[in-house]
Amino acid sequence: MSLDLPAPAQLPGWRHVYSGKVRELYVPEDPAVTDRVLVVATDRISAYDHILPTPIPDKGRILTQLSLWWFDQLAGVPNHVISADDGVPAEVAGRAMICKKLDMYPVECIARGYLTGSGLAEYRADSTVCGVPLPGGLVDGSRLEPAIFTPSAKAEQGEHDENITYDAVVDTVGAETAETLRSLTLDIYTAAERTARDRGIILADTKVEFGADPATGAVTLGDEVLTPDSSRFWDAALYRPGQAQPSFDKQYVRDWLTSPDSGWDRASDTPPPPLPDEVVERTRARYVEAYERLTGRTFV
Repeated sequence: MSLDLPAPAQLPGWRHVYSGKVRELYVPEDPAVTDRVLVVATDRISAYDHILPTPIPDKGRILTQLSLWWFDQLAGVPNHVISADDGVPAEVAGRAMICKKLDMYPVECIARGYLTGSGLAEYRADSTVCGVPLPGGLVDGSRLEPAIFTPSAKAEQGEHDENITYDAVVDTVGAETAETLRSLTLDIYTAAERTARDRGIILADTKVEFGADPATGAVTLGDEVLTPDSSRFWDAALYRPGQAQPSFDKQYVRDWLTSPDSGWDRASDTPPPPLPDEVVERTRARYVEAYERLTGRTFV
């Protein structure tokens, strides 16, 4: 997939080094400072392995502010944030964090408390998810008690992550680190699921990423955490097992792209078309609602 991104902003004191689907990464221009990065969340949105040509206003600010709120809730888990204020260039204030530069593990750490998505497809094929056997008779949206650790291998940009077994994680990072990744992931999910449920939201699953702090070797939570881009949030009042659940994420975007109205063939090599204003507005409203219901704050 070609990223075909707009030119990243030039920020005083920082040098751009990487563009992802949503984020831009910078390092200090001072060659003596090698222990930190500037992570900037843009308003880009991706779907079906494409970066769409239409941004969602304020999306990057929402992702950043929600991640910061969750990092505060998870105070017992070491994380990579150094500052979201001091040293952040004014041009990206509110959507950027200065973070520790971690040695990231090549594993997507996923906790599932409900069966849906790719986990449901695997379960229907062989009654397991990432090698974890599950009981029979489960349906789309069935709760999994306890939650399960279902890792995936990080794919190249534009490719699908591949579900892997826990043994594969052990082979990749070693037994001790694998156990730490699993236990931290499930601890984060359990704490966040309880917090979300108290606010009328179900956390169905979430993806987190970890790296080693070069200074201490400690396993450290990085990237974003518990946002609508990295997690599946459902409205508890609308939850009905046995069917697809409305979610606080890109649902409006995906639904429109796969509808006849878009005129887009997902199986083709043609990039997706621009999003209509209504889809943009409804998607932005869904992100704002997730932020406000979870944090209890008004998004400004």
